[in-house]
Order: sequence, then C-alpha cells, then structure tokens
Amino acid sequence: MYNIVFIIIFISINVYAEASEKIYLTKDGKSDYKIILSRNATYWDSLAAFELKKYIAIISGAEIPVIHDDVPVETKEIIIGKNNHSLNIDDSAIQYDGFIIKTKGEKLFLSGGKEKGTLNAVYSFLEKYLNCRMYSATVKKIPVQKSIVIPQINVLENPAFEYRDISYYEASNDEYCRWHKLADSKEKKIWGLFVHTFQKLVPPEIYFETHPEYFALRGNIRVPEQLCLSNQEVLKIVIDELRKRIAENPEARFWSVSQNDNYSFCQCNECKKIDSINGSPSGSIINFVNKIAREFPEKIISTLAYQYSRKPPKNIKPEKNVNIMLCTIECYRTKPLDVDTANASFINDLNDWTRLTDNIFLWDYVVQFSNLISPFPNLHVLQPNIQLFAKHKIKMMFQQGAGKRNSTEFSELRTYLISKLLWNPEINIDSVMNDFLDGYYGPAGKFIRKYIDLMQDALIKSGHNLWIYSNPVEQTKYFLTPELMKTYNEIFDEAENSVKDNEGFLRRVKIARLPLIYAELEQRKALAYFNKSLLIIKKENNKYEPNPVVINLLNQFEKLTSSLKDIYLNESGLTPEKYISSYKSILSKTMFNPLALNKSVYFITTPDWNKYPANGEKSLTDGIRGDEDHKFNWVGYEGKDMEVIVDLQKIITVRKISIDFLQNVFSWIFHPKKIEISHSEDGIHFITIKEIYNTTHATKEELTSPIFAYIKNFNAEFEPIYARYIKIKAISIKNCPRWHPGYPDKAWIFTDEIVIE
Repeated sequence: MYNIVFIIIFISINVYAEASEKIYLTKDGKSDYKIILSRNATYWDSLAAFELKKYIAIISGAEIPVIHDDVPVETKEIIIGKNNHSLNIDDSAIQYDGFIIKTKGEKLFLSGGKEKGTLNAVYSFLEKYLNCRMYSATVKKIPVQKSIVIPQINVLENPAFEYRDISYYEASNDEYCRWHKLADSKEKKIWGLFVHTFQKLVPPEIYFETHPEYFALRGNIRVPEQLCLSNQEVLKIVIDELRKRIAENPEARFWSVSQNDNYSFCQCNECKKIDSINGSPSGSIINFVNKIAREFPEKIISTLAYQYSRKPPKNIKPEKNVNIMLCTIECYRTKPLDVDTANASFINDLNDWTRLTDNIFLWDYVVQFSNLISPFPNLHVLQPNIQLFAKHKIKMMFQQGAGKRNSTEFSELRTYLISKLLWNPEINIDSVMNDFLDGYYGPAGKFIRKYIDLMQDALIKSGHNLWIYSNPVEQTKYFLTPELMKTYNEIFDEAENSVKDNEGFLRRVKIARLPLIYAELEQRKALAYFNKSLLIIKKENNKYEPNPVVINLLNQFEKLTSSLKDIYLNESGLTPEKYISSYKSILSKTMFNPLALNKSVYFITTPDWNKYPANGEKSLTDGIRGDEDHKFNWVGYEGKDMEVIVDLQKIITVRKISIDFLQNVFSWIFHPKKIEISHSEDGIHFITIKEIYNTTHATKEELTSPIFAYIKNFNAEFEPIYARYIKIKAISIKNCPRWHPGYPDKAWIFTDEIVIE
C-alpha cells in the first residue's frame, strides 16, 4: 500500500531579494530568530508555532527555538498569535478565522482570528512566501533553500465562508484539512447530530408497532419512513431525546432535526394543511423545528431544505437559531447554476431562503455518485458556483464529494481547488490548477490539463445535462464518444511516456487514467447488444471467447485498484474486486444459450420499454447478460407480472430452463414471488413443467447494505421433453412492501436471458 508521504524536494534560489526590503529568516542554514508564543497560548497557536518551526527546519536546516513571551523583546522575532510582543499589531479587521501576515523592521507577525486563524496564517506564509505545497494527504512539495529570504509583508486575509467542509478522501486527513483551512475532526465536533436524524430521534423499531400515528400518513397507510410533524407526542419525544443527547454532549452547538432520506413526507390532514398554507412541505418542517429551537435557545437546530422540502415556506420564518441546510442534489453541472435555465427553480429557492434567514448551510454536490471513478468534467463550474454562494452571503459551505472513498476521479485535484475557492472564490483558478497539475504530475501535468480541457469543451459543445447520477454509457453520445475516447487515451499515452522514469509521477498518471479504463469497460459491457465484438469474438469453431481488448482492460484495472485502499466504484460501496468478479462472470456466460440463442420471444405482458429499452424484443435471448446495474440489459416490469413465450422454431428435446432476475431494493426492484415454467408443441396447449417459489425474500436491511443489488438464477432441470414453445411467467409482488419507502407504490421485476438447454 502507498501510505507514505512523498515530499518533493526542489533546490530553490532565493527570491524576494530586493536589497533594502529583504529579511533573512535563515542564512546558510542558521538563524538568529526566535519564535515567540504566549505562555497562555491556545492549542491552535501552539500548533502554529511548532508547525512553522518544523517546516523552516526542513527547508533550511535551521532550528529556530520556540520561547514564551515573558522574555525581553529582541529585534529578530517571529511572533505567533496574540502575546506580549504583538501589542502594537492591529487585528481589528480580522473576521472569522482570517489572519494577518505582517513585517515590521526585521520582525514577522503571524496572527489570526478565532481558533485556527494563526495556524491559517502559518500555512499561507509557507505557501505564498516559501513556495511549499500540500497537494494531497501524501504528497507535499517543500523547496530546500539554506537561506530563507522574504520581502516586507502587510497582508490581511478573511475567508468568504465561516465554515468550510469538503467530503472527500483527502479531507479526511486532519493535517490536510488544517493546511487547507478546512474543518478538521476537532472542528466537526460542533455537530451533535448531522442530517437525516428523524430515524435516530424517533426510532421506528421502538415506536412504529405501538404508535404508528407518530409516523407519516401516505394515502391511507402510516409508514415508518418520516415523522408526523403535527403530532404533539412526536414533538415531546424529540425534545426529550435531544435534551438527553445534549446533556451527554454539551460542547456540541449544532443539532440536526431533519428529514430522512426519502420522499415519504406526512400527508395527514394537519400536516397537509400547514404545507398547503406555506406552499411547500417545508412548512410543516419549519413549524416543527421552530418549536424545538425555542426549547434550546443556546443551541443551533439544523434542518434540511432537500428534495421535497427545498422550496421555502411562504408564511413562516425560521427562528434565529434554526440552521437551514440547502441542497443542490437535483442540479445539473454543465453550466454554472445561475446560468443554466434548467436550474432556475434552485436559484429561486436560494433567493427565497436567503430572504428568510442568514443562517444557511449550503450543501453542494461535486461528484458523480453512481460512478465515482468515471469521468465527470465539472471542474469549470466549481468557481462560478462557489462565487454564487458567496454573493448570497452563505456562511457555511459543505462540498459533497465521494466521502472516505479513495482514488475517485481527480479527487486530489478537486479537493485542492475547492479548498482554495472556499477561502477565496476570486482566485485565478487556471493558475492554481496548473500549479497543482505541474506539482502533482510533474512533466505530465500539461497533458493532463489538455485532457481536462478537451473533455470540458466536448461536454459544453454537446449540451448534455451533466448530473450526479449519470453513467459513462449514457455519456457515449456526448463527451465519451469512441472518437474522443481514442484521443483521450492518446493524450494519456503521451502523459505516461513523459514521466516513465519517475515512479511517483507515473503512478499518479496511471491512477488519473483509471476513469477512462472503467468507462470503456462499462461501455463495452452495456453496448454489446449493438456490437457483440465489443465484448466477445467468434472463433472459427463457432465458439465465443472474450475480446482480448476487454481482458487487457480488466487486467489493467485489477492491477491498479488492487494496490489502492478504500476504493469503491459507486455510492453503494461496490468494490473493484466484486466488479471484476461480476464482469468475468458475464464474460463466461455471454452467448451461452444452447437452444434459445437469438430465438424469437413473444411478450404476453408488455415490458416498460420506454424506461428500460435494453435490446428490445431480442433482450431475453441475445446472449448478452446484465449485471447488478439495472439500467442496462435488463427487461423491466413495473407493478405487473412477466409472461413471455420463447419460440424454438422446431420441436426439440429440452432438459433445462433457467432465467435471471435482479433484486435492488433501494431502486424498488424485487425478485418475483414465483416462476411458472410450461411447454407446448403447438403454442396453444401448454403443460406445466415446474413452479419455482422464491425463498429468499427482501428485507429492510437491504436498503442500507453497502452492496444492495444481486442476481438470482431461477432454474429447472427435468426429464427430457419435446417442445417448441417455452412459456415463462413471473409473479410480481406488485407493490413495495410496507417497510419500504416506496410503499404503497408499484414494485419492479427485472429479468434477463432465458437459457434453454
């Protein structure tokens, strides 16, 4: 595993050396300076002092002592934070955790606002004046120079946002967060509860059976997916539970009282009345949360404006200590949010919420959840979107990336750019990106930039609506066309060749190429019914074997991903190992259908072709198998049974029949209750061969399982029969179970290849 920290060492000439203004902090590896720290320094100021001492030693070899402020004032001092030696420094203009970096004579002052402000000053000093970089949690650039020379400085910086958080793998490292001025694990302790908390505050497993009236009414049925927010007992339970939790964790300031992650809001008469008056389901939420906020005036009660609750209420205003988490989950990413007319409803909601309150936590999405390592060219909208939020005076920013999943597409670059933008949305983003690419990828950086720009231009030119639940198969028509994929790979060939003699750079370039490998594997698998040679090739003996190109891609993918830890391919936790195993399984079964391959299928019940077209009427006998992704090569039926007849074209001997069904409870897809298999010689009179009952029923736990989709093969082996027609009937459960968030709406069954032997 590659867990070590790479420090890229550069031999640097002295800069800032204009005669009368230069200050030598170190000279020829030695220093006369002292770092001055208050005897009563905070944890953060102490950390700032010793971080500065550490990096000056790494850069120059000089060991500068850290001493307390109760010694006499000297000429050569680096003064950290507020102390007896910084009394004449005006820091009144500092806001939040902003800072000043200032020189006076030969003194250097580094001082900041609340908590980490002084630490922010130190890291900014290291970056701006000593040319240090922390590109990722494991890659730094620390220039070596025996003499550290700086100019006269007078800098004040304040952040655009008070709270800055990024949910990406790099930002799970505290040192990285502190260097880049993000909320680290210590700062995140301000949260006592964090989003989707109804289920924690009023657990259905405790209350639903005895008090279904505490939960949402959907149609005529109570379901445990959301709370009934007009029920006074629910209010009392939530207040009591919060009071208990706050007593256990009194230091936490923010407490989330927020909807669960589904659409099943309560439609009882009282909740519906409140929502109707306010023109949005947010009405009953804010009405409920306001009452809780009044009980805890010293705390901040946070709630979501998310999906069904995103539109603000017309006739109720959040209390001052109510925090609104406004989410952009539905928005497209091809154009900036305020430019794309498709995002107009979000902009309206943003405007309306900011008129109601200034206590807003903006939850923005910058990742492709459904395919985390697939290309997602959204880098060009990061800056204008963050500028938009700053313009609306948002105080708290959360950028939703891939969480603690490693090596997602350009995760290091995205985290780096976003961290800089959250501090200052007006940076020169091109310069910052080029600096990162050149430092992180070395000579290959210019090729990576060429690749990024080409894909971005292709996306914009295509007009495709880029969103967080897309996939590389859909994108084949837009910015991942065969022609563009060829060009992208040629660019990466150049990139790899340019760093072939540097193991570190080469490895990073190969990881950056991983999304292209994955995209091509997905495209070949899903589009094989148009062109089977994408996946398999036919040999002279009429047998099939995997296309060698596919095998090579799988081998590259496996070699790279096996050397990485914490890598997942989608939001649901699909591992590379499971993906590769599934892919190889599909290859082994492709074109295996001894008697039914390419035979005609008559659909007695019509599938929902408009939603899931697959390969049309050829889908069930085309030899191309579906995997755990229901969007490709699966035939779907919504709320109805499946019944089909396969015509073998002549009467032949049949010994075995099998058919695959997919289950993905999260996507409302369930295995059938029963399969009925029958045969006929004339297509009119059918004789039952076998009935197969499903004995592995779906459970609620599958909704939260890391890998929640799986394929079940229903098969029947029997004494040989003579048949021309085989009828398969699958009995659907028709509606989602009561425990499911979709209840009582229609459930799906998804089926693929009918294999007859």
